[in-house]
Amino acid sequence: MSSGGPTVVCAFGTRPEASKMAPVVHALKKRSDLTVRTLVTAQHREALDAMMTRFALSSDIDLDVMTPRQTLTDLVGRMLPGLADAYETLQADLVLVHGDTATTFAAALAAFYAGIPVGHVEAGLRTFDLTQPFPEEANRKMTDALAALHFAPTQQAATHLQAEGFEGETVFITGNTAVDALRWVEQDGVSRGDPADVLITLHRRENLAIMGELAGAIGRVASRHETLRFLWPLHPNPAVRDAVQGPLKHLPNVKLTEPLPYDTMVQSVRAAKLVLTDSGGLQEEGPALGTHVAVVRAVTERPEGIEAGVCHLLGVDPEAVERGLERLLASDLSWPVWPTGSTPYGDGQAASRIAQAVAFHFGLDERPRDWSFKQG
Repeated sequence: MSSGGPTVVCAFGTRPEASKMAPVVHALKKRSDLTVRTLVTAQHREALDAMMTRFALSSDIDLDVMTPRQTLTDLVGRMLPGLADAYETLQADLVLVHGDTATTFAAALAAFYAGIPVGHVEAGLRTFDLTQPFPEEANRKMTDALAALHFAPTQQAATHLQAEGFEGETVFITGNTAVDALRWVEQDGVSRGDPADVLITLHRRENLAIMGELAGAIGRVASRHETLRFLWPLHPNPAVRDAVQGPLKHLPNVKLTEPLPYDTMVQSVRAAKLVLTDSGGLQEEGPALGTHVAVVRAVTERPEGIEAGVCHLLGVDPEAVERGLERLLASDLSWPVWPTGSTPYGDGQAASRIAQAVAFHFGLDERPRDWSFKQG
């Protein structure tokens, strides 16, 4: 334990982790009774660096593990020794990890082996199918099994944890830090996005085999709606790009672009009539920005948006996606009445609750009140 209080190491390595952990890092640093250190694996190098700059983050240790065409096995194998050494160097008293990536699980496992308690931000999400999404469902379940503190973003996530036997005092309902990150960007002001009626992002491993067929389905919808603008920032994965280019490149109302910077993406989501995605994060961000989300998955670990009527599960069959997209474009995508500033996934105060819960763990503060969402 350092002279500034217990040392909390925030470990992450991808662009989504950086945006969702940034509010937590800053909330922890506001406390004089905790010492905060940042450890990055750089599982995603360039995307991570851009997000670190955007949220004014710096790393105390950077493992720089990314290599071309890395496999999950190689990646985890490279991370574990570096993580163990880093925890010893930083004299970690608690390690915080986020979400469900290879970095999440490896960082939790290395801490567990070292006898260091783990706090899991965004704990308790479940599809109850280890193949969907792969490998994220397994990563988050294994991370929860190793964690001493579980920061559940919603009541449903907390219920999953409690059903799995995690004691109530280890589970904190905080809201999702994705909403905190969006509120941060909104306060700064965001750059104008590339205007589009339908914003598309598809990249999941389980959809790669049918990506060309999904692109064809989207292309048929776009050809029937010539006045609507479709924008697809393409994932860097060549398998996605190769499958998408052919069916869509000839359509004048479909624009294929490079990945958008975070601020631009935020504005593009806000401006869109509908987001079509297989992403997890956009299921949270769309509702927080007032935009309906069509989810190209068979199941989702984020059912709260479905229940609130702002996310719509289309499945993965290309014909069903085509029908579902047509139905949504023909419908009135009006917005439900919610309490001001709230969404099904959080109210922008998750990071402060997590920081207080960490202090509570060390006997430095009271237990934070659980967050809850009530639809108006």
